[in-house]
Amino acid sequence: MILLVAAIVSVVLLTTLVTLWQPNIGLLVGWADYYVYRDGGYHVLKDLPLYNKTLGGGPLLYIYPPFSALLFVPLVWLPYHADRYIWSGINVVLLIACVVLCFRILSYRITPYLAGVSALLALACAFLEPVRTTLFFGQINLLIMLLVLWDASRSQRSRLKGVGIGFAAGIKLTPAYFIVYYLLVRQWRAAGVAVVTFAATIGLGWLVLPDDSRQYWRGYFVDPGYIRGFLFKGAANQTVRGMIARLSGTAPPTWSWLLADACVVAISMWIAVRLYRRGEPLLALAVAGLSSTVVSPFSWSHHWVWLVPVVVYLVHRALTNAWWWAGVAIVWAVMGSWAHSFPRDRVPRVGLLYMSPTVQWRPLLENLNLIVYTVLLVVAGVIASRLKPIGRLGQPPGEVATTTQPAPTAVAVGSSECDAAPVVLFAGSDHPSPG
Repeated sequence: MILLVAAIVSVVLLTTLVTLWQPNIGLLVGWADYYVYRDGGYHVLKDLPLYNKTLGGGPLLYIYPPFSALLFVPLVWLPYHADRYIWSGINVVLLIACVVLCFRILSYRITPYLAGVSALLALACAFLEPVRTTLFFGQINLLIMLLVLWDASRSQRSRLKGVGIGFAAGIKLTPAYFIVYYLLVRQWRAAGVAVVTFAATIGLGWLVLPDDSRQYWRGYFVDPGYIRGFLFKGAANQTVRGMIARLSGTAPPTWSWLLADACVVAISMWIAVRLYRRGEPLLALAVAGLSSTVVSPFSWSHHWVWLVPVVVYLVHRALTNAWWWAGVAIVWAVMGSWAHSFPRDRVPRVGLLYMSPTVQWRPLLENLNLIVYTVLLVVAGVIASRLKPIGRLGQPPGEVATTTQPAPTAVAVGSSECDAAPVVLFAGSDHPSPG
C-alpha cells in the first residue's frame, strides 16, 4: 500500500510540477543525449568521424568509447519521431529491471508479484532528480546500472560473472571502477573476466572504427573538450572536484582533487568491502556506484541513479523495522524533482541543488548530492561496524546471507509481532515483500 501511494504521488508530481510538454524542460520535449547517441550510430553507418564535432543538432560532443557507437546503430533504424518515445519506454523498463535485480541481489526470488512491486517502487524512484533527468535527456545511465546489477546478481560460480561490468565499461568508462571493487572483495575470476571483456570491446571498436579509436584512446577520453569549456564550479558537476571549485571559487589544482578523490576511494571501498563481508551486497554495490560518481572528474547530476539501489535497500530494511521508512522518505524528499522558478528564469529549475535563493544557502544546496552521499556513507559505515563477518570473502552474496542469518519470519497482515508495514512472503523467498 505504501509503495502504491508513493508511485501515484510520484506520477502526479512528475506530471504537474513541470508539465510533460513544457518547453525546454518537460519530460516529453527533451532527449538531447538520445539524439547524440542516434547520431553516433549514424556516423558509424556513414563512416563519419565521431569526435571533435557536435552531434544531435545541439552543442554536445560524443564522449563515449567508439565501441558504444556500434551499439547505437539500431537507433538509426527506429521510426523517426517515434524513436524518442520508444527510447523513453525502454528507459522505464530498464528502471523496473534495475529494481528487480536489486531485490534479486538481496536474495528475493523473482516472481510476478515481485515484478509488480518493483514496478511500483520504480515509479516512486522516477521522482528522484537523477532518474527524472535521465529520462528527460534520454541518457544511458539506467542501462549502465542494469549491466552492473545483472553482473553482481550472478553466482560466483557463473562463468559470465564479470561480463556485464566489462561490457558496461566498454560503453562508458566509469563502470571500470567496479573491477577494483571485485578485486578488493577477492572475486578474482569475475575481475579477470571483466578486464578481458572490456579489452574485447576496445579491440572491436578499434577493428571497426580505427581512426576514432586512435583519437579516443590517445587522449580524447581524458578531456573530450566540452568539459574544458564548462565551468567546473557549476552545480551540475556533483563531484569532489566540482565541490572544491565551488567552495574555492576557481578551478582546483589537479593534485588537490586527486588527493581528495584518493581519500574518498579509500574510505568508501573500505566500507563497501566490510558491507560485502557482512552480508550486505546491495548496499556495498550502491556505495561503490555512488563513489564512482563522486570521484569522477565530472559527473552530471543525472549520473546519480545509484540512489535507486539505496532506496531499494532502505525499503528492504523497512520491512522489519518501520523506522527505515523515514530514510526512504528523506532520500525521496531531498533528492526529488521539485521545481521552482526565480523571476529571471526562462524555465523552471528541477532539483533542490539548482534552487539556491540566496548566497547563504548556495554552498549547501549546490553541494546537496555530495552532502547526501556523505550522510549515506556514514550510515553505511555504521551498518558495517555493527554486523559480524559472514562466510568467507569472495562467496556469492546471496549464498552467504541465506546460510548464516535467519530470514525474517512471515507475519500475518496487521500482526503486532512486526513493527514494519504489513508483509507477506514472496513465493520461495527468504524475505517479506513490500506491499
